[in-house]
Amino acid sequence: MPLAFLGAIGIGTVLMMLPAARAEPGHAPFVTALFTATSAVCVTGLAVVDTPTYWSGFGLVLLTVLSQIGGFGIMTLATLLSLLVSRRLGLRGRLMAQAESAGLGGNIGGVLIRVALVMLVSEALISVVLTFRFWLTYDYPFGRAVWEAVFHAVQAFNNAGFALYPDSLVRFVGDWWICVPLALGVLAGSIGFPVMFELAREWRTPGSWSTHTRLTVWGTVLFSVTGFLVFLSFEWSNPGTLGPLGASTKVLAAFTQDVMTRSGGFNSVNLGNMNTETIAVTNGLMFIGGSSASTAGGIKITTFLLLAFVIWAELRGEPDVVIRKRRIAEETQRQAITVALLGVALVASGTLALIALTDGVPFDRALFEVTSAFATVGLSTGITPNLPPSAQLVLVLLMYVGRVGTIAVGTAIALNTRRRLYRYPEERPLVG
Repeated sequence: MPLAFLGAIGIGTVLMMLPAARAEPGHAPFVTALFTATSAVCVTGLAVVDTPTYWSGFGLVLLTVLSQIGGFGIMTLATLLSLLVSRRLGLRGRLMAQAESAGLGGNIGGVLIRVALVMLVSEALISVVLTFRFWLTYDYPFGRAVWEAVFHAVQAFNNAGFALYPDSLVRFVGDWWICVPLALGVLAGSIGFPVMFELAREWRTPGSWSTHTRLTVWGTVLFSVTGFLVFLSFEWSNPGTLGPLGASTKVLAAFTQDVMTRSGGFNSVNLGNMNTETIAVTNGLMFIGGSSASTAGGIKITTFLLLAFVIWAELRGEPDVVIRKRRIAEETQRQAITVALLGVALVASGTLALIALTDGVPFDRALFEVTSAFATVGLSTGITPNLPPSAQLVLVLLMYVGRVGTIAVGTAIALNTRRRLYRYPEERPLVG
């Protein structure tokens, strides 16, 4: 899987370097093309150039295709294509698809087809709403309205975050018919297909939900409400963000920005003007991210909440970690700890590297960009285009590892689980 994503990034980089992909004569520099291709395949949305003016129509179409492929998944896409061509799926294909999609169970062929249908239908619905809004309200020519609607719908559902406007969605900060469909698309993409399918079957009986679905749903509600209230309260009077807006527009902007921390990447206010408190909370929400087996990044909601239950069980002296009368396997606990600590290590080392390779970048801004890259969110305080190429390559590496690394590590742990016929003597090092 890591090699498949690396191959897609390499092909995307070569295509983005073609003269036809750039609006002006000549080809894009290697680092610019590499950064953009990585950001698209890893569905991040960070950019080192002004997307709508730097890239040609061909380049923007290429961005759309790369984002769609990256969101759906390289291995799941290859598995689905082989299934459609040969009408059968071998054990190897099933294992690869399940590894990348975090264990989608059942008939993997049927599941992948349903995933593709959900993705296409969701993007089509968002596109229809945006098309009529652009066409009827903003007087866009119908062709342009359709193109921009489709582009942003793909970016929203895949949590990619590229926009066809230099200010992202700032010009639409008070437009409910633009911001809400895009925010709902981001939520749909970040909720995860296993959760989506289970909710579709058993939305009337929450008591029968799996532990994964419970953690995802209630975690999403908890973090969404927390982020919304934090952004609204800390930025309400900030003249650089929500201050000049009306009350209803402030509510919409706070809702939009809260959802985008899930991995969406769009912004409807200038993030570079946010207060330090808001930046700190946004960093935390981005690091947590969305759900497993979704288009979102981060360490994932279930990982974070599992660790919270592990801590709670330890504080109470419980021998087992129990969630709603279900005991959590020790292997799962170790996976959660590994994914979280690797994420912390990557963000910490990435922030240190960014500060060392730049001159005068504040710590909070560097941490924000690194967290956004690792969690494949795409939100930016505006410093990324001005970073030296070496620092931009650090972000490239973080985007790649954030999209592939934690998933690959978690899967490797699961596949390497084995039972010994013996146990070593126990010893208790001092802790705390």
